[in-house]
Amino acid sequence: MSDDLVQEMPENGEVDSVNEQMVKSPRKPREAGHGGIRLYKPGQGFYTRVGTAIGVGVLILWGGKFLFDELSGMLGSGSSSASYALPLQYGIATGFILVMGLVLYWVVGINRKANDFFIATEGEMKKVNWSTKQEIVRSTKVVVLVTIVMSVFLFAADLLFMMIFSSLGVLRAGPTLLEIFGIKG
Repeated sequence: MSDDLVQEMPENGEVDSVNEQMVKSPRKPREAGHGGIRLYKPGQGFYTRVGTAIGVGVLILWGGKFLFDELSGMLGSGSSSASYALPLQYGIATGFILVMGLVLYWVVGINRKANDFFIATEGEMKKVNWSTKQEIVRSTKVVVLVTIVMSVFLFAADLLFMMIFSSLGVLRAGPTLLEIFGIKG
């Protein structure tokens, strides 16, 4: 190590102050090109962060539009007496979108706990053993077949119970319903 980074211990082994024990480290120069926007652990958990930002961003925009529409009804922007209503609507909706956008940036870009969660989530998703296309097609065929068989079975059971309860007089199925299925009552 060079002399300018580490102070040497005195030869007698005694240390005069705590500062002499500390290792001096050079100060890192500020990196250019960030424009004041910094991200916690950039490059890690990228897809999880982007997906979260897009999903929540859509919800924020929808919330702004919803707020704008609700304020329209509350302020009566259609009447001529409320000339302040439309600018107030736009101002409140835009303010909501901006504030929530900053909160989203804080959660997705700066908050350490949330970003550690996103990074861990993406790491776990990389460990998942995804099914092949053939397995998915086979499973889908089984689900569709079982659904069709169960539908036919339940239809037949319903028809049977309808006939039994109609013949006992418990169920008043109109003759048109019985005629639809070709049953003479």
